[in-house]
Amino acid sequence: MEKEKFMKAALKEAQKAYEKEEVPIGVVIVKDDKIIAKAHNLKEIKKDTTEHAEIRAIKKASKKLDSWRLTDCEMYTTLEPCPMCAGAIIQARIKKVYIGTMDEKTGACGSVLNLFKDHKFNHTVELEYGIMEKESKEILQDFFKKLRKKK
Repeated sequence: MEKEKFMKAALKEAQKAYEKEEVPIGVVIVKDDKIIAKAHNLKEIKKDTTEHAEIRAIKKASKKLDSWRLTDCEMYTTLEPCPMCAGAIIQARIKKVYIGTMDEKTGACGSVLNLFKDHKFNHTVELEYGIMEKESKEILQDFFKKLRKKK
């Protein structure tokens, strides 16, 4: 199935973050059934709060399409976006977001709050949850388990 293929690509990005000791979150942006941008977290390495996978992928997709409007694009992310990333998704006019696993601490797409549904913005983003949820959750749990052992 297409959704799993694209989420697998996002999970590969999450694995890249994991190997760099970054929180393993991966994102791909798809347009016309083709991946046009891939990214993973680089917040620790770049020492920059805004270096979330979603923001990085949006920047890459915008550069590729030579437009800030990503109207016909869909995003696959291994973890529910935070408020900053959800806001960027709205601003970029992304059509739909597929989420691997939810973020009960900082999620802004249904867990803590839902910026896409609970507020009236000039753009509506469709959501679909639970695409490869087990794999998305496991990579995060494994990462934090190893991090705790280190300390």
